[in-house]
Amino acid sequence: MTRKSQVLNNKVLNNKVLNNDVLNRIGAVRLSSQFNRAVMAAIALAIACSAAPSLAEDQPPPKDTIFARKVVMGEIDMNMDEIETMLAPEGKLLLSDAQEHAEVISTLLMAFPHLFPPSTNQWKQGAERDPATDTFANPAIWSNFSDFYQRATEASKIAWSASRAKKPDEFRAQIKELRLRCNGCHALNLKTE
Repeated sequence: MTRKSQVLNNKVLNNKVLNNDVLNRIGAVRLSSQFNRAVMAAIALAIACSAAPSLAEDQPPPKDTIFARKVVMGEIDMNMDEIETMLAPEGKLLLSDAQEHAEVISTLLMAFPHLFPPSTNQWKQGAERDPATDTFANPAIWSNFSDFYQRATEASKIAWSASRAKKPDEFRAQIKELRLRCNGCHALNLKTE
Protein backbone atom coordinates (compact mmCIF):
# COMPACT_ATOMS: atom_id res chain seq x y z
CA MET A 1 0.00 0.00 0.00
CA THR A 2 1.41 3.41 -0.96
CA ARG A 3 1.79 6.25 1.52
CA LYS A 4 -0.94 8.20 -0.30
CA SER A 5 -3.32 5.21 -0.02
CA GLN A 6 -2.55 4.84 3.69
CA VAL A 7 -3.27 8.54 4.31
CA LEU A 8 -6.54 8.31 2.37
CA ASN A 9 -7.57 5.14 4.25
CA ASN A 10 -6.79 6.84 7.59
CA LYS A 11 -8.90 9.85 6.63
CA VAL A 12 -11.83 7.63 5.63
CA LEU A 13 -11.51 5.63 8.86
CA ASN A 14 -11.28 8.80 10.97
CA ASN A 15 -14.41 10.21 9.27
CA LYS A 16 -16.30 6.96 9.93
CA VAL A 17 -15.25 6.98 13.59
CA LEU A 18 -16.17 10.67 13.94
CA ASN A 19 -19.51 10.15 12.20
CA ASN A 20 -20.31 7.15 14.44
CA ASP A 21 -19.39 9.20 17.53
CA VAL A 22 -21.62 12.05 16.32
CA LEU A 23 -24.52 9.69 15.60
CA ASN A 24 -24.14 7.96 18.97
CA ARG A 25 -24.17 11.27 20.81
CA ILE A 26 -27.08 12.65 18.84
CA GLY A 27 -29.02 9.43 19.43
CA ALA A 28 -28.40 9.66 23.17
CA VAL A 29 -29.60 13.25 23.53
CA ARG A 30 -32.89 13.59 25.39
CA LEU A 31 -35.16 15.42 23.00
CA SER A 32 -37.66 16.85 25.42
CA SER A 33 -38.97 19.70 23.33
CA GLN A 34 -39.69 20.53 19.72
CA PHE A 35 -37.06 23.26 19.87
CA ASN A 36 -34.35 20.83 20.94
CA ARG A 37 -35.42 18.40 18.22
CA ALA A 38 -35.15 21.17 15.63
CA VAL A 39 -31.74 22.25 16.93
CA MET A 40 -30.44 18.68 16.89
CA ALA A 41 -31.81 18.08 13.37
CA ALA A 42 -30.14 21.25 12.11
CA ILE A 43 -26.86 20.24 13.73
CA ALA A 44 -27.03 16.73 12.29
CA LEU A 45 -27.70 18.19 8.84
CA ALA A 46 -24.78 20.63 9.17
CA ILE A 47 -22.42 17.85 10.22
CA ALA A 48 -23.61 15.56 7.43
CA CYS A 49 -23.22 18.31 4.83
CA SER A 50 -19.76 19.25 6.08
CA ALA A 51 -18.63 15.63 5.68
CA ALA A 52 -19.73 15.48 2.04
CA PRO A 53 -17.24 16.63 -0.59
CA SER A 54 -18.22 19.83 -2.33
CA LEU A 55 -16.78 22.32 -4.76
CA ALA A 56 -15.76 25.81 -3.67
CA GLU A 57 -18.52 27.41 -5.78
CA ASP A 58 -21.07 25.33 -3.87
CA GLN A 59 -20.05 26.90 -0.55
CA PRO A 60 -22.13 29.60 1.11
CA PRO A 61 -20.70 33.13 1.17
CA PRO A 62 -18.13 33.53 3.97
CA LYS A 63 -20.23 36.17 5.75
CA ASP A 64 -23.17 33.70 5.93
CA THR A 65 -20.89 31.09 7.50
CA ILE A 66 -19.49 33.65 9.95
CA PHE A 67 -23.05 34.60 10.92
CA ALA A 68 -23.96 30.91 11.37
CA ARG A 69 -21.04 30.29 13.69
CA LYS A 70 -21.99 33.36 15.72
CA VAL A 71 -25.50 31.92 16.08
CA VAL A 72 -24.02 28.60 17.25
CA MET A 73 -21.68 30.37 19.70
CA GLY A 74 -24.65 32.39 20.98
CA GLU A 75 -26.59 29.17 21.61
CA ILE A 76 -23.60 27.66 23.45
CA ASP A 77 -23.36 30.82 25.53
CA MET A 78 -27.09 30.84 26.39
CA ASN A 79 -26.96 27.21 27.50
CA MET A 80 -23.83 27.86 29.55
CA ASP A 81 -25.53 30.88 31.18
CA GLU A 82 -28.49 28.69 32.16
CA ILE A 83 -26.15 26.17 33.78
CA GLU A 84 -24.05 28.78 35.56
CA THR A 85 -27.20 30.49 36.87
CA MET A 86 -28.25 27.16 38.40
CA LEU A 87 -24.77 26.70 39.90
CA ALA A 88 -24.57 30.22 41.38
CA PRO A 89 -24.79 30.43 45.20
CA GLU A 90 -28.34 31.78 44.98
CA GLY A 91 -29.29 29.39 42.15
CA LYS A 92 -31.13 26.09 42.31
CA LEU A 93 -29.53 23.18 40.50
CA LEU A 94 -32.04 21.00 38.69
CA LEU A 95 -29.60 18.33 37.57
CA SER A 96 -31.73 16.92 34.75
CA ASP A 97 -32.29 20.39 33.26
CA ALA A 98 -28.62 21.29 33.61
CA GLN A 99 -27.62 17.99 31.99
CA GLU A 100 -29.85 18.75 29.02
CA HIS A 101 -28.11 22.11 28.56
CA ALA A 102 -24.73 20.35 28.75
CA GLU A 103 -25.84 17.88 26.04
CA VAL A 104 -26.77 20.72 23.73
CA ILE A 105 -23.41 22.41 24.39
CA SER A 106 -21.59 19.16 23.65
CA THR A 107 -23.36 18.68 20.34
CA LEU A 108 -22.86 22.29 19.26
CA LEU A 109 -19.16 22.12 20.12
CA MET A 110 -18.81 19.05 17.89
CA ALA A 111 -20.19 21.03 14.94
CA PHE A 112 -18.47 24.34 15.76
CA PRO A 113 -15.03 23.86 14.14
CA HIS A 114 -16.74 22.89 10.88
CA LEU A 115 -17.99 26.47 10.67
CA PHE A 116 -14.43 27.76 10.14
CA PRO A 117 -13.65 27.07 6.48
CA PRO A 118 -10.53 28.89 5.21
CA SER A 119 -12.70 31.36 3.28
CA THR A 120 -13.86 32.83 6.62
CA ASN A 121 -10.32 33.82 7.64
CA GLN A 122 -11.05 37.50 7.03
CA TRP A 123 -9.62 39.34 10.05
CA LYS A 124 -8.01 42.67 9.18
CA GLN A 125 -6.47 44.78 11.93
CA GLY A 126 -8.22 48.15 12.31
CA ALA A 127 -10.98 47.40 9.78
CA GLU A 128 -14.52 48.59 10.45
CA ARG A 129 -16.62 45.53 11.28
CA ASP A 130 -20.24 44.48 11.22
CA PRO A 131 -20.69 42.58 14.52
CA ALA A 132 -23.10 40.11 12.86
CA THR A 133 -21.22 39.12 9.71
CA ASP A 134 -17.56 40.04 10.18
CA THR A 135 -15.16 37.76 11.97
CA PHE A 136 -13.42 38.34 15.26
CA ALA A 137 -11.57 35.02 14.90
CA ASN A 138 -7.80 35.16 15.23
CA PRO A 139 -6.13 34.15 11.92
CA ALA A 140 -3.95 31.79 13.98
CA ILE A 141 -6.95 29.40 14.04
CA TRP A 142 -6.31 28.52 10.41
CA SER A 143 -2.54 28.22 10.73
CA ASN A 144 -2.98 25.71 13.58
CA PHE A 145 -6.45 24.36 12.87
CA SER A 146 -5.73 20.96 14.40
CA ASP A 147 -5.20 22.63 17.80
CA PHE A 148 -8.48 24.54 17.48
CA TYR A 149 -10.31 21.38 16.41
CA GLN A 150 -8.83 19.42 19.30
CA ARG A 151 -9.81 22.12 21.81
CA ALA A 152 -13.41 22.06 20.58
CA THR A 153 -13.48 18.27 20.67
CA GLU A 154 -12.11 18.12 24.22
CA ALA A 155 -14.60 20.75 25.39
CA SER A 156 -17.41 18.78 23.73
CA LYS A 157 -16.34 15.65 25.61
CA ILE A 158 -16.26 17.53 28.92
CA ALA A 159 -19.78 18.86 28.29
CA TRP A 160 -20.88 15.34 27.37
CA SER A 161 -19.41 13.98 30.62
CA ALA A 162 -21.26 16.69 32.54
CA SER A 163 -24.48 15.66 30.83
CA ARG A 164 -23.97 12.15 32.18
CA ALA A 165 -22.87 13.09 35.73
CA LYS A 166 -24.65 11.07 38.40
CA LYS A 167 -24.13 13.56 41.23
CA PRO A 168 -24.32 17.36 41.45
CA ASP A 169 -20.69 17.61 42.63
CA GLU A 170 -19.51 15.68 39.55
CA PHE A 171 -21.57 17.97 37.35
CA ARG A 172 -20.16 21.12 39.02
CA ALA A 173 -16.58 19.91 38.53
CA GLN A 174 -17.18 19.17 34.83
CA ILE A 175 -18.79 22.55 34.21
CA LYS A 176 -15.95 24.31 36.02
CA GLU A 177 -13.51 22.54 33.68
CA LEU A 178 -15.68 23.39 30.66
CA ARG A 179 -15.67 27.08 31.61
CA LEU A 180 -11.86 27.02 31.90
CA ARG A 181 -11.61 25.42 28.45
CA CYS A 182 -13.98 27.97 26.91
CA ASN A 183 -12.11 30.89 28.45
CA GLY A 184 -8.76 29.45 27.35
CA CYS A 185 -9.91 29.02 23.76
CA HIS A 186 -11.37 32.53 23.67
CA ALA A 187 -8.14 34.01 25.04
CA LEU A 188 -6.21 32.39 22.18
CA ASN A 189 -8.64 32.71 19.32
CA LEU A 190 -10.93 35.69 19.81
CA LYS A 191 -9.79 39.12 18.65
CA THR A 192 -11.13 41.96 20.78
CA GLU A 193 -9.38 44.85 19.04
